[in-house]
Amino acid sequence: MISLQLDINKLEIRNRQNNYLKKLTEKKVDASILFNTTNIFYLTGFHFRPSERPIAFITDTKQKTHLFVPRLEKEHAEEYAVIDNVHYYQEYPGLIHPMEHLKEVLQANNFENKIVGLDASGYNSSKGYRGPNIANLLNFDREVYIKDMVESMRYVKSQDEIELIKESARWGNLAHTLLVKYTRLGKREIEIEGLATYEATRAMFETLGNEYRPYGSPAHAFYRGQIGPHSAFPHSQNQNAEIKHGYNVVSQAAADVWGYKSELERTMFILEVNKLQESFFQHMINVQDIAFNTIKPGIPASRIEEEVQRYYQENNLNKYIRHHTGHNMGLLNHEAPFFDLGDHTILKPGMVFSVEPGLYVEGLGAFRHSDTIVITENGMEKITYYPRDLNSLIIG
Repeated sequence: MISLQLDINKLEIRNRQNNYLKKLTEKKVDASILFNTTNIFYLTGFHFRPSERPIAFITDTKQKTHLFVPRLEKEHAEEYAVIDNVHYYQEYPGLIHPMEHLKEVLQANNFENKIVGLDASGYNSSKGYRGPNIANLLNFDREVYIKDMVESMRYVKSQDEIELIKESARWGNLAHTLLVKYTRLGKREIEIEGLATYEATRAMFETLGNEYRPYGSPAHAFYRGQIGPHSAFPHSQNQNAEIKHGYNVVSQAAADVWGYKSELERTMFILEVNKLQESFFQHMINVQDIAFNTIKPGIPASRIEEEVQRYYQENNLNKYIRHHTGHNMGLLNHEAPFFDLGDHTILKPGMVFSVEPGLYVEGLGAFRHSDTIVITENGMEKITYYPRDLNSLIIG
């Protein structure tokens, strides 16, 4: 077994909480309630499966931290969460609604007539939950919407977070290599993906050992239906498509390491590539290179998209565009900020982005590479490293 850091330690999580509390004080917020699953994990290290049962992270007027959980999560929270207090209710919907139990917790911790920060008006779930807004539980002096506060804290990654993302990229690279190995004429995508994902996952477990926690999906690779002409749908779903001679295919590979993600995508060609495919492929490489060469700290995220869009316009490619050039990532595969004309967030060292300009040609297919990069003091560092050149991507 090798020795790696495969989590975020308790000291860093406490530092996140202290930073969060400092930001609340700056906004003159007395106490707070968060329902967002990702933000709760970021601030506590408690990873859970969201359901119809409400869970909340609370900071009180004395800057103590609390988790409000269903009974089935009580011991789980007590063991894994970096938290001062755990409160629980029996079940949802229960004879007494969980929000009535939450009301008691808030009253006991002096929330009435205080300025309270919220990331949502109440708990929400697509799994059958119904319940009142927080404002209907008890009287606050004022509510302050703070959803963007924790999200913006997640923009810049610590060195430990970056190392977890790099570890993710290493296993994504293996999964992608295996995807290519099993991609053969006449095979179907579900079989190919299953073989590659199983083999990569097994190698990951055997290498990293018992300390490894995915908090997501371990090493995996797939095509997501982006095979042949159908790949012109950027966010397709698995079609169980058959691999055919001359198709271009768009792959994706990654791995979660303590919830942290990377993104690797490649446009590849089955056995041979024709001149039209080669032309669109080269345009895609050109715009990705433009993005790489533009990225640096101190400029707005929109600048990258402006440079990419200039190339599209100069080469009459606008009709083939379907999306912006990239997005931040970390605990989610898509996070703000974005390489988009409408996002003027200033880039800073430690931000991690995908760079994935794409061209989508009806009747032919998609042309998109995606690489994960981290912004450095002087520019950027590419975290993913699978070959990008055409000759390396003729497969099958």
